[in-house]
Amino acid sequence: MQPAKIDLLIYCRWIIPIIPEDKVWENCALAVEGEKIIGIFPQAEAAKRFAPLNTEHLDDHILMPGLVNAHGHAAMSLLRGYADDLPLMPWLHDHIWPAESRFVDDSFVRDGTNLSMAEMIKSGTTCFADMYFFHETIVEEVRAAGMRCQVGFTVLDFPTAYAKNADDYIHKGLALYDRYANQPLIKVACAPHSPYSVSDPAMRIIATYANELDMAVHIHCHETTEEITESIANHDCRPLERLKNLGLLLPQTQLVHMTQVVGDDIVLVQAHNCHVVHCPESNLKLASGFCPVGKMIDAGINVAIGTDGAASNNDLDLFGELKTAALLAKAVANDASTLDAHAALRMATINGAKALGWDSEIGSLEVGKSADMVAIDMSSIAQQPLYNIASQLVYTNVGHRVTHSWVAAKPLLINGELRTLNEQNVIQTAQQWRNRIAQ
Repeated sequence: MQPAKIDLLIYCRWIIPIIPEDKVWENCALAVEGEKIIGIFPQAEAAKRFAPLNTEHLDDHILMPGLVNAHGHAAMSLLRGYADDLPLMPWLHDHIWPAESRFVDDSFVRDGTNLSMAEMIKSGTTCFADMYFFHETIVEEVRAAGMRCQVGFTVLDFPTAYAKNADDYIHKGLALYDRYANQPLIKVACAPHSPYSVSDPAMRIIATYANELDMAVHIHCHETTEEITESIANHDCRPLERLKNLGLLLPQTQLVHMTQVVGDDIVLVQAHNCHVVHCPESNLKLASGFCPVGKMIDAGINVAIGTDGAASNNDLDLFGELKTAALLAKAVANDASTLDAHAALRMATINGAKALGWDSEIGSLEVGKSADMVAIDMSSIAQQPLYNIASQLVYTNVGHRVTHSWVAAKPLLINGELRTLNEQNVIQTAQQWRNRIAQ
């Protein structure tokens, strides 16, 4: 038989498919035709079976699904380091929101989103959930860069440069949904900022549209002790219970942070099949609290992971976030076996894909799924010796070792060089914003 013509064949030292779970395959090759994965084969067999148009030989690399950053505010990368070492409310009210009122517009969102995407691509992320303003601009830049993105249209009760009230935010968000509902690399979600910043009437409207359109709801929730205290004082219940009463605890609801959690909260999340997005480094930096990841996973809750924005992290390296998440989960549970390396990798791949409603397409290297993949060079001194490949990915610093990235088989990073973004232009533009904001 003649070798089958295909678009891409990647020979790799190791492959971590994520599904099946806890597997590492050695000296295999992954075949891609069009945008899809068509199989993983021993290298000798692949060489006989296929005549690829393009070939990659990654002799010292791990190939795995692209990472899913399930929560962030991409444009806020332009405020990286702007207001550090403060708790959440003073950080927001006294620094971030005033700065945003002065500077946020289309150009801020465009340039900040590109800065974030460049950083994410270079550190292994291929898909991210965003929550910000000027959403048309975000979509345009994401499509140009070739990443996959859930664009969450923020809803607030108070005005910003983007909208004047909750109805205005929702109206603009629904127009965004209508325009991009059928784009393969874009999902539109409703993103009420938090229980404390959106009123009951607006929440009910959001719940109606989320149900009618099967649209995801992405919301900061149970982030600080103050949030809980204020909710009990103002609504006579905890925020999560209020969301339940308003019809917002849905199978497509993504609850971000969840650091202030008691047993009843876990029962409520599990009963409504909601997802939790853990942002450990942002929570640590703002001293917001600790998400009980081990207890949630034991309860059958899907837990994904996010970096949050670079303004409160201060990086978007999801591999670094995984290391923090795994270590923190062990300390919180007082159990060194909590969140092992493979479980941590699932949080950043298939769990994130499931939270965003993309698990039938991405999150694992399975036949028929989209070729959203990254390769990590494991030849450096900091990764030696190699006993447990999954462990090395999670517990050593590998974000800067990402060399290749593809989304739907389109190359975004090859041999460490960005293919869809101009790195030097991104850096120069960020420096220009720094000079303007610092004045």
